[in-house]
Amino acid sequence: MTRRPRRNRQTAAIRDMVQEATLHLQDLIFPLFLIEGQNQKTEISSMPGIYRYSLDMLLEEIAACVALGIKVFAPFPSIPEEKKDKYATESHNPEGLYPTAIREIKKRFPEVALVTDVAMDPYSSDGHDGIVENGEILNDETLEVLGKMALTQAQAGADIVAPSDMMDGRIGHIRQVLDENGFQKVAIMAYTAKYASSFYGPFRDALGSAPKAGDKKTYQMNYANSREALIEAELDTAEGADYLMVKPALSYLDVIRLLRDNSHLPIAAYNISGEYAMVKAAAQNGWIDGEKAMIEILTSIKRAGADIILTYFAKQYAEYLQK
Repeated sequence: MTRRPRRNRQTAAIRDMVQEATLHLQDLIFPLFLIEGQNQKTEISSMPGIYRYSLDMLLEEIAACVALGIKVFAPFPSIPEEKKDKYATESHNPEGLYPTAIREIKKRFPEVALVTDVAMDPYSSDGHDGIVENGEILNDETLEVLGKMALTQAQAGADIVAPSDMMDGRIGHIRQVLDENGFQKVAIMAYTAKYASSFYGPFRDALGSAPKAGDKKTYQMNYANSREALIEAELDTAEGADYLMVKPALSYLDVIRLLRDNSHLPIAAYNISGEYAMVKAAAQNGWIDGEKAMIEILTSIKRAGADIILTYFAKQYAEYLQK
C-alpha cells in the first residue's frame, strides 16, 4: 500500500496540523433570555444551565461572558401576557423591555455586537409570527409591524437585526425602512431557511411564545425540502440581506452546505434549544460525555459551512477554552 491515510492520524500534533475545520470562539453568538423585574435569574427547566435574566442580572451575565472572550449576543425577550395583543404593538414601544435592554447593554458594553430578534410571536396574543385573521397569517400586513419593530431596535442601538418570521418580502421592507430613517449601517441577518421543526420546544417554553392555535407550517419551511432554501436565499440576497441563516442546524447540515456553496454571503446557523437540550439530558443521565458532544456538534456545523453559529453552548465552549 502506497497510500496510508492513517499516517496523518498517528499523533495529536499531526492531527491538529491537518484538521480541516477549526472552531473559534469568535464564530459563536450567545443567545440570552430577558424578563421583566429586578434581581431575577431563573433556570429554564428544559435547558439546563440556561437562564432567564432581569436586565440587571443580564448585564452581569454579559460582563462574565465578555471576560471569557464572547463578543456577540442575541437577546430574546419574554413579554408578560397582559402586554401582548393581536398586532404586537409592544414590539415597537421604544420604552418597552427589549429596546430599554438594548440601550443599556450598548451603554455598558459598547464593544459588543447585538443581534436582535424581529418577529411578532413574543409579543402576539396569538403566538404567531404574523397577524392572524380567521386562522390565516396575513403576510403583507405583518411587514408593517416588522418594519416598525426593526426601526425601534435600530434606534435603541442594535448592530444587526435578525428577522425570524419567514414572511415573504420582509428583508426588502426592513432594509427600506432602516435606510429611509438613516440606519444604513445596521445589518440584516435573515433567517433564510427556518424550518417548521419539532426542536423549538424549549425555546418556546423560555419565552411563552407557542402558537395559541394551529402551527407555523404555512410560513416556516417543510423540513423535507432543501432546494426551496435556494429560493429563499436568492430572494433574501436580492432584498439586501447581509447574512443568511439556517435554523435549526444539526438536522440541516446539508442545507448549510447548500447555501455555503451557492452564496458569497456569510452563512449563519442556529444550534437551537432542542439540540442543546438533547445533549444536556443525555449527559445528565451519563449516556454521553456532554463536553465532547458539544465540541463535536459545533465542529460539524462549522465543517458543513457555517461561518457563524448561534448556540446556547457559547459560554460553556468559552469556559472549555479557558481550561
